[in-house]
Amino acid sequence: MEKIALGGGCHWCTEAVFRSLRGVDKVEQGFVASTGSHSTFSEAIIVHFKPESITLKDLVEIHLHTHKSTSYHSMRDKYRSAVYSFSQQQHRDVIGLLKLLQKDFSAPLITQVLPFVSFKPSEARFQNYYISNPEKPFCKAYIAPKLQLLLSQFRTLVTSID
Repeated sequence: MEKIALGGGCHWCTEAVFRSLRGVDKVEQGFVASTGSHSTFSEAIIVHFKPESITLKDLVEIHLHTHKSTSYHSMRDKYRSAVYSFSQQQHRDVIGLLKLLQKDFSAPLITQVLPFVSFKPSEARFQNYYISNPEKPFCKAYIAPKLQLLLSQFRTLVTSID
């Protein structure tokens, strides 16, 4: 089992996307901090995955396509576009993947590769938010379209959409 942390806007959205994938054993939703100017906590998830079932490349590619990885958010510190690495090798691998996947985007990727430092889980009432609240306006407006995009572009990697 390996893990990677991903920040891509609202963690309710990223949690719903990544918990739908084969090879993903667990998704922890909360806030991640890195180092230096990125030491403030930002909404993110930690994805625990089986690399024999889903690759790091698959996860990074899905991450880039299911959030605004090429445009800055007005609250970018809170909604940082990032991949948080757990080792130096993973850090180098993700940098290589971003270079490789840039060709799929018409604008430069703003997603940062940062070292993982710490994690604070979200409150229990916000865990698995989409599963508990699919009819809420936020879920219909923001999460459901991401899940549809996931199905249309990455169907072979999806186990179920809750």
